Amino acid sequence: MTQQLRASSAAEVYERMLGREPLFILDVRNEDAYADWRIEGTSITSLNVPYFDLLDGVDSVLGKLPEDVPILVVCAKEGSSKFVAEQLVEAGVRNVAYLAGGMQAWSEYLHPVKIGDLDGGGTIYQFVRVGKGCLSYAIVSDGEAAIVDPARMIDVYLQFAKEQGVSIRYAIDTHLHADHISGGRRLADAVGATYLLPPKDATEAAFVFTALEEGNTMTVGRSVMEIIPVYSPGHTIGSTSLIVDQKYLLTGDILFVASIGRPDLAGKAGDWAPDLRNTLYQTYRQLSPDLWVLPAHYSAAAELDDEGRVCARLGELYRVNPGLRIEDEAAFRKAVTENLPPQPNAYQDIRLTNMGKLEPSDAQASEMEIGPNRCAIHG
Repeated sequence: MTQQLRASSAAEVYERMLGREPLFILDVRNEDAYADWRIEGTSITSLNVPYFDLLDGVDSVLGKLPEDVPILVVCAKEGSSKFVAEQLVEAGVRNVAYLAGGMQAWSEYLHPVKIGDLDGGGTIYQFVRVGKGCLSYAIVSDGEAAIVDPARMIDVYLQFAKEQGVSIRYAIDTHLHADHISGGRRLADAVGATYLLPPKDATEAAFVFTALEEGNTMTVGRSVMEIIPVYSPGHTIGSTSLIVDQKYLLTGDILFVASIGRPDLAGKAGDWAPDLRNTLYQTYRQLSPDLWVLPAHYSAAAELDDEGRVCARLGELYRVNPGLRIEDEAAFRKAVTENLPPQPNAYQDIRLTNMGKLEPSDAQASEMEIGPNRCAIHG
């Protein structure tokens, strides 16, 4: 019987990754694209053989493929991987699929997961953009929701709100993002919500917004569930964290589970390094160590827990996060300004887009965002 070629969705690949089920990936993109960014996980093995090396046949890779592990062929946008997968099937290779939509679909897939309940009633959810390491949040209480650091794929949040039976009251960006295009303004416009952005990050913004500032409190739902902004500069000059229900600390790109934010994406590393140190070593240290840290990004699949969440207690991070254990001020400055990972792809155009100064098409926006986030000082 001739086996049928199967398309595997980004969601299916993520579920396999989360369940630590073995998967072998044949990535047929160019070597530089593969080296820059690829699908990774504790149960995933991958091999890079460029598509052009397989145009005349797949015989050269047959001996390198496992016989007892599912094989997923991956390319940028699906076409090349489907062609190669078809050749593998014709060659008698079993259990072969290709990634539907390619790495573009992987980059844009968001997976919602429940973080926990709120004391006054309500729930907080995390949206894991697994292909890019971006994290956004929905804070839900009594028929209302606030969406924090939303991705540009706003249909995910609209569908979530519909399923939950809630109206979106706020769309909030903790800072001006440089690694991905914010969906905050579009989401707010789509549902008539209030869009909030730190004013110090928006001095050049070409749109109207509501200031996200320390001293102001947002209330979501009739249970008076409060969101308290805490000014926490360093990644950007306006970076503002959010304390939710005195239980959760949304840190934006200031503090991650395995690293800390970088201060150089606006060309102000030297100026902003002291702000970053002050936020991490003074402002955050005055907060309760029992707060659950919920960052806006992560860098590796190892940061996901068994339920697919990225979170940790603040006190625990002060014990294990290397970026919080550099007591010498000069050593800290060197760590956050020298030998940093490459900057995010197209980050200058992304910043201009988030200021409202560029209006890329959907195709252009997708291309601008391709690649990892690279917002941490450690890759």
